[in-house]
Amino acid sequence: MKPETNTLTWEEFEKTEMRVGTIIQANDFPEARKPAYQLTIDFGTEIGIRKSSAQITKRYAKEDLVGRQIVAVVNFPKKQIGKFISECLVLGAVGEEGDVILLAPDFKVENGLRIG
Repeated sequence: MKPETNTLTWEEFEKTEMRVGTIIQANDFPEARKPAYQLTIDFGTEIGIRKSSAQITKRYAKEDLVGRQIVAVVNFPKKQIGKFISECLVLGAVGEEGDVILLAPDFKVENGLRIG
């Protein structure tokens, strides 16, 4: 097995704030270069509401996203995508065709719970 060149220390991993949130709004994002939705996500009282752009249009209809729990990184710097500011990174498994399958808890949990 080849040694990993991008190996993280445990301390580096612990800096990554992955949290559970619930999508409360999903809108088309026609200005995006690749098909995407603009998502509004509730991460609970500690973190609050965040916005994100997600390229998940191949597998998900925006109507099916509202109420769905997801996992996102909430401590990256904000990123401007056109006129939209993305405030977190929604996580998913990326297939060979570029389609994304969202990461989510198996059971409904409290918004804002940390992934560890």
